This record gives sequence, C-alpha cells and structure tokens, in this order.
Amino acid sequence: MTDRNRPETEDVRDLPMLSVILPIRNEARYIARSLNAVLAQDYPSDRIEVIVVDGMSDDGSREIIGSIQANNPNLRLIDNPGRIVPTGMNIAMARARGEVFVRVDGHCEIEQGYFRRCVEHLQNDGVDGVGGPMETVGETELAAIIAAAMSSKFGVGDSAFRTVKDRTMLADTVAFPAYTRRVVERVGPYDEELVRNQDDDYNYRLRKLGAKVLLAVDVRSRYYSRDTIRSLWRQYFQYGYWKVRVMQKHPRQMRPRQFVPVLFVTAMLLSLLAAPFSIIGTSMLGLTGGSYLIANLAASGLTARKQNRLLSWLLPVIFATLHVSYGLGFLVGLMKFWNRWGDSENRYSIFPTLPAKDAE
Repeated sequence: MTDRNRPETEDVRDLPMLSVILPIRNEARYIARSLNAVLAQDYPSDRIEVIVVDGMSDDGSREIIGSIQANNPNLRLIDNPGRIVPTGMNIAMARARGEVFVRVDGHCEIEQGYFRRCVEHLQNDGVDGVGGPMETVGETELAAIIAAAMSSKFGVGDSAFRTVKDRTMLADTVAFPAYTRRVVERVGPYDEELVRNQDDDYNYRLRKLGAKVLLAVDVRSRYYSRDTIRSLWRQYFQYGYWKVRVMQKHPRQMRPRQFVPVLFVTAMLLSLLAAPFSIIGTSMLGLTGGSYLIANLAASGLTARKQNRLLSWLLPVIFATLHVSYGLGFLVGLMKFWNRWGDSENRYSIFPTLPAKDAE
C-alpha cells in the first residue's frame, strides 16, 4: 500500500527523519487545524515523528489531540509540567529521534510543502536553521485589524518574518524554525527562565556559534492573531518584560527598533510628570505626544486603505497598544531585574543527552 504522503519519485531513504515539536497549552480552538496541517504534509509519514508537548491544558486540547492520535501512530502526546515553551521544547528535544527538529506552534497552520522545503534549504543552502514569512490573520473583524497592525513595520518594526514577504535572506530569527540535529546538539537547551522571547535568545546563541538562519520565501505559515485588545496588551507587555532578560544575557542581540517603545513611553511619562511644573515639560509633552499621534494616524491611514474593514478606525488604538504595552513591560522588566546585569547563565532543568537518532 502506497503512503499518501510519500513522493513516488524520491528515494525515502535519502530523506532525513523529522521530529516535529508542538509546545502548546490551552489551544483547543486551533490545535486540530495546526495538527492536521502537520499530518497532511507531502513528506513521508514514516519519516516524521510528531511530538505534542502539552503544558497541562485544561480546555479540552488534550482530548482533541487524543482523537487525532488514534489515527496517527507517529503522533505522541507528552506532559510539560513547566507549562511554558522552553521547558516543553527541552522535554521534547530530549526524546526526539530526528535528524531535523521542526518547531510548530499550536496557534498556526503551516502550508503544504513546509517540511520538504525546509529540508531542501538545510541540505542545499549551507544553513543550520530555516523558517519563512508568517502571515498573521484574524478570524473576527477585530482580530483581522490586530493582524494588520502586527504585519506593519510601524507596528512591529523591521521584524523580518512578519514584514518581509518577497525575498529569501539570512535573518536574526524566524518563526516555526527547522534546525539540524547537529546545531541543536551544539547550542544546547532552551533557556527555561525566559517565559517569552526564548526564540530570540536561542537564535542569537546559534548565530554566535557561527550558524546561519535563513528566512526562505517559499516556507510559509499562517498565524492566528489575538482577538481582543486586552489579550494583545498582555502579549506585548510580556514581550517587553522578558526582552530585558534577553538583553542582559546578550546585549549584542538588541536592535535599535527594540528600544523605540521604551524610549517613547519614558519620554511621555517624564513629560507628564514635568508638565504641571514646567513650560519645558509641557512643550516636551506636546512634542512627543503630537509627533507620535501624527505618525500613528499616518500609518493607520495607510494600513486602513489596504484593509477596507469596518473596524479600521481602531488601528490607532491597536498601534498604541502594541507600543505602550511593550514599552511599559520593558520598564517594569528593568525595575524587576535591576540586579541581574551580568547574570547570563542559561537556566534549564530537563535536558539529558540527546538520544541516538536511531534509538527506539
């Protein structure tokens, strides 16, 4: 019987074994779509093991995974008591048998051909990691507007995997990457201190070893954005908060765009405090706030013209949410971690020696 995912013209023995890792927690709304996209890839199913490492979900995710598992013997479900991505990745990588590790998010869908193209780039382009542009989409009217803001350079700066859609290039970091086992063994475990921004840390450590990470235009995925302003605020506040620890561990990893939100928020706070007592404070408040308002409205107008949606008028609020929440999170992180400068230790608890790739 012919495997429906096996290319007839290719010798399966020449294809590397893939370990596809999905670190998830409470993804009942999306996990079936994410897993089905993984399992429907045009890559031989007997050359793929799929490891879902679950952070003790309590929303029905585990039951959904179990129902899919019944018809897919190459799918495993493993507990992640740490409940965060880095502990989940370390648990899964310690058990993975593949020659290539691929991380997939439970909140996304990879396009057909994702694995095959990742392998081709790893084999032919002299790189150690590869991912591609991520299309951010929303399922509700508000989520679609949030997705548009998250795909805008005004919203997220020069984050290549969110904003670059038309060219292949080396990048600092990529979404849903595939790594060779060789480079994973060199770079070691994910830092379990980092609740967020663990990919920034991991890819910087990888590049510090001389490895290369490729953003490949033909490796595409779809990510479902947050669907409320409150959840977006929480997400980007955490990004700013944990970016402080990444900065403290790897100062050279930082890019100018990552300081803009905290500088803006700091300037606004200082001018608000000074305005009642000083003309200079009042002028600073007007200049800072007015400049940002003009830039925000201009970016919102350009983005709204491309969207043609009823809630486009909310774009200025969403852009401000992205910037202010990240900036405030960064400031809180600076206060929280004020005594951690120089503490660059990589913290992890679960990462035994990787098993031999032919282990059972």
